Amino acid sequence: MRVLLAEDDGITRKMVAAMLRKWGYEVLAVSSGDEAWGVLQGDDPPRLAVLDWVMPGLNGVDICRKVRSEMLGTDRYFYLILLTAKTSREEIVSGLEAGADDYMVKPFDPSELHVRVGIGKRILTLHEELVAAKEALRFQAMRDALTGTYNRAAALRRLEEELDRARRDHKPLSLLMMDIDHFKKINDTYGHLVGDAVLKETVRRMQSVVRSYDVVGRFGGEEFLVILPSADEKIAVQVAERIRAAVSAHPVTDDAVSVTLTLSAGVATAESASSGVDALIQSADVALYEAKRTGRNRVCTAAVLRAA
Repeated sequence: MRVLLAEDDGITRKMVAAMLRKWGYEVLAVSSGDEAWGVLQGDDPPRLAVLDWVMPGLNGVDICRKVRSEMLGTDRYFYLILLTAKTSREEIVSGLEAGADDYMVKPFDPSELHVRVGIGKRILTLHEELVAAKEALRFQAMRDALTGTYNRAAALRRLEEELDRARRDHKPLSLLMMDIDHFKKINDTYGHLVGDAVLKETVRRMQSVVRSYDVVGRFGGEEFLVILPSADEKIAVQVAERIRAAVSAHPVTDDAVSVTLTLSAGVATAESASSGVDALIQSADVALYEAKRTGRNRVCTAAVLRAA
């Protein structure tokens, strides 16, 4: 683990740095509070800092206060240890209130510093694990468990966001509603495990041909939606045809089973001042129904939505 050491006294700085390196830490040593603050504002700063209380420029307490105020609301946490010659209770309390996690009074015992830095390391490790677990839960809450693409709720949130952006930027947005043809027959004929394999492979093929900023989501069952930012009806039809061709290009194989797939799609396009999510979904759904009604394995379009 990397440690930032800020100490203006050269002898103390070299001594503490040598101790930290001996204990296996990578040390970045600076001689002023301004230098320390510059390091902490960098792209990938050390998360554990040992700061002298009294230094040229910003002092250790100033740095603690700035770290806590400017990093508020982020997932980045810094463990801050103050080194101080101050011994009064009021001064120590003021340092802790400023945001220090711990303090040590000079002169200090090396074994005590070893333990206190080790506590900081352990707390930072636990914090990183907590952040990773939080991110994993957030990811799971947004994803369809089977296919790994956006689930219905997350896809609808993305659609709302993209519609808002389209309005701000005065650009079109298109939505594809896509449905695997005769999916119930696939389940009834080959079983649900094969059906699951078909759903996963369908999503993989869809994602392989859409643009990098398009959004694929599972709307429910064998029905999917694809959000196409900055796409007018012509572009949306091209994307829908590309997806349809990719899905039906060759059968899905699962063990000894080979399943031929086709896909039907409905296209709806909203201009920048158009109505909301429900109207766009309804329009795309009507177009999808028309594709199903007229023979499946095709793309049908809805009228462009305009503000009333």
